[in-house]
Amino acid sequence: MNIFRSEKLFPMIKKQVYLETYGCQMNVADSEVVLSIMSDTGFGITQDAANADVIFVNTCSVRDNAEQRVRQRISTLKNYKRDNPGVLIGVLGCMAERLRTELIDKGNVVDLVVGPDEYRKLPELVESAFSGQRGIAVKLSRVENYDDIMPLRTEGINAWISVMRGCDKFCTFCVVPFTRGRERSRSLKSVVEEVKRLSERGFKEITLLGQNVNSYQDGEFDFADLIAHVSAVDRSVRVRFMTPHPQDMSDALIQTIAGNENICKNIHLPVQSGSNRILQLMNRTYSIEHYLGLVEKIRNAIPGVTLSTDIIAGFPTESEDDHQQTLDVIHNVGYDGAFMFKYSPRENTKSWEMGDDIPDEVKVQRLNEIIDLQQTISLRRNQAHIGTTLEILVERESAKSNDEWMGRSDTNKVTVFPKENARVGEIVKIKI
Repeated sequence: MNIFRSEKLFPMIKKQVYLETYGCQMNVADSEVVLSIMSDTGFGITQDAANADVIFVNTCSVRDNAEQRVRQRISTLKNYKRDNPGVLIGVLGCMAERLRTELIDKGNVVDLVVGPDEYRKLPELVESAFSGQRGIAVKLSRVENYDDIMPLRTEGINAWISVMRGCDKFCTFCVVPFTRGRERSRSLKSVVEEVKRLSERGFKEITLLGQNVNSYQDGEFDFADLIAHVSAVDRSVRVRFMTPHPQDMSDALIQTIAGNENICKNIHLPVQSGSNRILQLMNRTYSIEHYLGLVEKIRNAIPGVTLSTDIIAGFPTESEDDHQQTLDVIHNVGYDGAFMFKYSPRENTKSWEMGDDIPDEVKVQRLNEIIDLQQTISLRRNQAHIGTTLEILVERESAKSNDEWMGRSDTNKVTVFPKENARVGEIVKIKI
């Protein structure tokens, strides 16, 4: 008897890819690029790791805590290999670049280590790994920006668009220039085309991403030009951006935000420290006086704007006086919110060479003082909205109640309200 197989009757079963993402929104955007590359080359996408033939973990190395979480997760992935010896485990992103050989050699769990500029090689590397060849691809690029790849997004209302990659600032505490390489920008045309497609698909909010997003440059076009063009695509679509650097917050950008109603009036402006001495050690390239002048300029140009920031407690040699200067800046600016961390040394950075001389208990004490002050300010600024009416973009169901929606104002105020007379994707007026 002749036995034959017809591909029409017995189609090949796609190998399934499962991906977990850790870290910032830039990693979320990168994961969408990875899924697009894998899907375009014939792989299926699954939301269940137990059903996967390939498990990717997209990693973050910015802080030690994030890295430790990923290490713990990688150690548990051996359970999937135990249940399915043929499954491949791949580590992507910043940890892949930073800890390349360690990840491959330790514990016989990881089959692939692929850095953020090598994602185009993933299908080839995966096929080789299925044949028993473990692989490392972590070379940084001066040109790779995945400009021609349309990220694979599920339906929704929020989309994140990476408009540039890498960073040239070399803050002494930061690993980004070493894990993501030097700055390079996508073309303005490609970004605008992506926004058009997202608008046509019904997305209602776009966030432009970059490690230092406002240093974007495409020939004669700077970031002010880019965000102006993006906001003009569809005036019903909100536009946000992150993360800017104070040094590159130009007057033109401030005026562009002020002059376009659908560019959200919320600016994340990392200060890191209130001490000029510490800022100099961090290589932040601005003084506190310049920073405070910038805050005043923003608030004068954009009434009602909200500001958030990043703050590091316990940077090497930080004195109690340096810490008090940081508290003073928090008090004087009156941020609506902040990402607050204790310093964690990262290998290969300049601050690593300075030594980690602030005891952990002192870091924790200073961080708690920063958090307590910021929570007090945030509460006061939020309470000022009581009795007012805000325009809220309905995003999703509240995590605490099936009867309520969660949404945000253009100033990034998270609001929970009854479901009646509102649907996801609508902008509704809500009394606070």
